[in-house]
Amino acid sequence: MSRWIDIGAVDDFADGAMKAVTVEGHDLLVAQVGGRLYAADERCPHMGGHLARGALEGTVVRCPRHGSRFDLADGSVVQWTEWSGAAVKLAKIVKPPKPLQIHTIEVKDGRVVVEV
Repeated sequence: MSRWIDIGAVDDFADGAMKAVTVEGHDLLVAQVGGRLYAADERCPHMGGHLARGALEGTVVRCPRHGSRFDLADGSVVQWTEWSGAAVKLAKIVKPPKPLQIHTIEVKDGRVVVEV
């Protein structure tokens, strides 16, 4: 059974920026892009990089550890890594491309809530 958890006021999340929040011991990445909010796991599913320390380009977040890029709209892998050659081949065997877990997020009465 899911629940909605309040993670702050709408004004706490700047447009075009990302913020890490912890919800019941689970680290989430929250981003606002063009007035729309997105929520996903804060850690990269490949190498555990803190995505909130990465770069945001539209709805795409880049992992600061190895350059994987994920679309926050659906969690899809846009680019698996920036590596090339043997490094990328070996990495795909050890940690194959995996989508980012996204979470439902809404605004209710000026507050941002996420479904857990």
